[in-house]
Amino acid sequence: MHFVINREQFVHGVQHVNKAVSSRTTIPILTGIKISASQTGVTLTGSDSDISIEAFIPSEEDEKRNVEVKNEGSIVLQAKFFADIVKKLPGNEIEVSVQDQFATTLRSGSVVFNLNGLDPEEYPRLPQLEEDQTFSLPQSLLKDMIRQTVFAVSSQETRPVLTGVNLEIEDQTLSCTATDSHRLALRTAPVETNMEELEISNVVIPGKSLNELSKIVEDSEDYIDIVVTESQVLFKLKNLLFFSRLLDGKYPVTKNMIPSQSKTRMEIHTKELLNSLERALLLSREAKNNVINLKTLDQTTIEVSSVSAEVGKVTEKITTEKLEGEELRISFNGKNIMDALKVIDSEVIDIMFTGAMSPFVIRPTDHNQMLHLFSPVRTY
Repeated sequence: MHFVINREQFVHGVQHVNKAVSSRTTIPILTGIKISASQTGVTLTGSDSDISIEAFIPSEEDEKRNVEVKNEGSIVLQAKFFADIVKKLPGNEIEVSVQDQFATTLRSGSVVFNLNGLDPEEYPRLPQLEEDQTFSLPQSLLKDMIRQTVFAVSSQETRPVLTGVNLEIEDQTLSCTATDSHRLALRTAPVETNMEELEISNVVIPGKSLNELSKIVEDSEDYIDIVVTESQVLFKLKNLLFFSRLLDGKYPVTKNMIPSQSKTRMEIHTKELLNSLERALLLSREAKNNVINLKTLDQTTIEVSSVSAEVGKVTEKITTEKLEGEELRISFNGKNIMDALKVIDSEVIDIMFTGAMSPFVIRPTDHNQMLHLFSPVRTY
């Protein structure tokens, strides 16, 4: 194999696929990045068997030459060193050539690196997926949906299915749900599908996969195609494929958890409540439980407080935009509420309480495509 490639494009591709490579894999070949050159361009692949990323650099694009392939072929190079080397090479172009016994030479400017490669035949092939169940949405929307749900997945491996985000499609609407059994984040959006009747349920993508994907997806209106199969999901971008395995197990039915009636309801400025919770957490953080208390004082005012036996107490009054219903005293995990407030893009939120010991719901006031559900904390 022998080719000369635009350095910037190469670095970009290597950085993308390197996100899928894990140093902790039990399969030695997966600590490497596979490089394949053909007349159409260069393909880079990285995988840790949960996530696989394939980036393609075409020989020519927009009348610009990226790659000149002199000999076709492939090689696997140790990701740990290769990714750093490529980034630090000085020239505008990089020449890659493979000799006998997988010995590989990288040249750029006056720098020459000789690396020991691995046998590309040992590298696992990426799955070929049936594209029966496919839908599309703008990249910026997908990025938002990940940001607004993935923080609520469980970090405990006791129920593996809760460490992922559940995707469902019904009536051309995509719902993403994440819960760790103490809180729930739900985000919906209309999608374009290749079948009018496309229905998808119980597709649970690991939170780790979505975090890596959101670093690759751009804030653009370009569409991304999503292909779902029994055990895999594939995200197709212009010159990049991102595969992730799906989590096994039945995701809990969350629709029945969301209350429709409220006993106390308020509208409040998102930023004001967030800042208040941040101040209250300065004390409750000390006790490691993040418990914050909230009570209604009159028709326009609530009080936020927290107590630490060692440090002291803080109380703060906040004026609401609107407050109706019964008097309320409730305690909750302040950090969980703050995580949600940070991803709500609305200036004012609506909070619906169903009693001191029942779950409560936070929604933005300017659209109905998002909600957050929280369990209160018993403090007495």
